[in-house]
Amino acid sequence: MARIAVIGAGMGAMAAAARLAVAGHRVAVYERTETYGGAVRRFERDGFAFDTGPGMLTLPAVYRDLFVKTGKEPLESVVDLVQVDPSARHVFADGTEVSLPNASRAGVVAALDEALGEGAGARWGDFLVRAREAWDRTRRPLLEEPLWPNWSVLAEREPYPSVPHKKFLRTRRAGTLAQIGGWELRDPRLLSLLEGYALAYGIDPGSAPASAAILPYMEHAFGTWYVRGGMRELARAVYERCVKRKVEFHFGTEVTGVLEKDGRAAGLELADGTLVEADTVVGAGPWRLRGLLPGRELYGTEDISPQAENLRLGRVVVCLALRGARQPDAVHRTVVHGPDPEGELCDFVHGELPEEPTVRIDRPDDPALRPDADHESVVLTATVASQGNFDWTAAGMADAFADKLIVAAERALPGLRERILWREVRTPVHTERETGAEGGAVPPPSLAGGDGTLHPSNSTALPGLFTVGGWSHPGGGLAHAGMSGALVAGLVVEGPEFRGSQ
Repeated sequence: MARIAVIGAGMGAMAAAARLAVAGHRVAVYERTETYGGAVRRFERDGFAFDTGPGMLTLPAVYRDLFVKTGKEPLESVVDLVQVDPSARHVFADGTEVSLPNASRAGVVAALDEALGEGAGARWGDFLVRAREAWDRTRRPLLEEPLWPNWSVLAEREPYPSVPHKKFLRTRRAGTLAQIGGWELRDPRLLSLLEGYALAYGIDPGSAPASAAILPYMEHAFGTWYVRGGMRELARAVYERCVKRKVEFHFGTEVTGVLEKDGRAAGLELADGTLVEADTVVGAGPWRLRGLLPGRELYGTEDISPQAENLRLGRVVVCLALRGARQPDAVHRTVVHGPDPEGELCDFVHGELPEEPTVRIDRPDDPALRPDADHESVVLTATVASQGNFDWTAAGMADAFADKLIVAAERALPGLRERILWREVRTPVHTERETGAEGGAVPPPSLAGGDGTLHPSNSTALPGLFTVGGWSHPGGGLAHAGMSGALVAGLVVEGPEFRGSQ
């Protein structure tokens, strides 16, 4: 039985902790805040409750596997997991609207044809076929296996396939989402739909690689899911699974250093001076570990992903307590698209707020989130520049942007302002405080290709030290966090020869 110290109680860290405990190890988690879940948080007031992190889940199979492997118990026995249908209603800048059914390519094609005109659905459907090819090429190396030693192969090879061009009797390969939109989709609304998926995952549409096509494919192929009571319930279930497997949690405990002995990780130093001995250390993101191991090189190269150093994105979340009942025909998620997603982020870089931001509106039909049937809990979310690129502490800035989000949301929800009892505005400053992420940035998922993002591997140059979570392979997102935990557990238990689940 090895002693394993885990830094942080985020979703990836807890997923690793549960798996390691089941493997027979003694696991202790040290979390500097007073709760678990990382970015998967809840804000509560006056009988209202709001998810302030991810609002929905794709690839629930990741967490189904976690609960089966750590207790032979189905995920649905510990949370009420429901498929959201339609997956989203989209309101485009020109006023066109479309509701896309969940996990139905044929249904999506028909809906787009009806809303955008004949042929639009077919072009999107053909795009999804190519996106599936990119998914098949990258699924194992990017999501299910530790990052290869020759990771540069993933950076050099564009997984999105070439498309025949009839006019010039040749093929051409799109390198960016913008090229997919211009060459293949040929409709600004379809491009806006495509770029909206990049925004939702914290990726700048202006630099998004063609391989980001896998993001809409994942939603269309595997569906979008919600946990009743809010997504925080998923974090609670993972935490309770850890406790059940005898994982020890130490909240309000800040780690200030990683100990080394005989050339390997040997434990932790805590803020109060306590030294914790361990045979293995599972840490947070590489940016955090560099601060805990000053002067030490964690990888053979620090330049694993140059794109990760570009514009880092965060999120602004506006929690709205509304008077009046939720309409019976209301959909769970609505995306109100701005006219220029790329321009929105450029405004932030220049110190300005975008006039017409893209906003995601989540209004779950969930009695647990509201005081009674005569009120409604609604969350508005926008992808923005993180605190490192924009000053969210400037006087009035957060409230001014919240006002813009509400105006944008009224394109889909007329009369929204008149229903507001109160609101809570959360910016990347809150994210940094709760998760420790620099500038409150949100980690994007790993993507292959020359313009993709590859996060550092889970193993490091220091034996016995591993990284887990959104800033490590395979990147950000609820499903990716669960995969990160599985990869780290496999590397610890089986060693460097571990190649992922078969």
